Amino acid sequence: MPYVNIKITNENVTPEKKAELIKGATQLLVNVLGKNPNTTVVVIDEVDTDNWGIAGESITVRRKNGQ
Repeated sequence: MPYVNIKITNENVTPEKKAELIKGATQLLVNVLGKNPNTTVVVIDEVDTDNWGIAGESITVRRKNGQ
């Protein structure tokens, strides 16, 4: 059973866009690895921008500073 974990920033991604991600990731595994879509699991984790950073600053701070 393939398991795909997609992590995105929690910035109001619509349910429709999440459905596209799930469908696309599933289809990718079908196309590339020949996996069965009925047993392919896709999980989307939304990460708050305060909870990760680059170059010593949170993404929240970087976005406020226009980076």
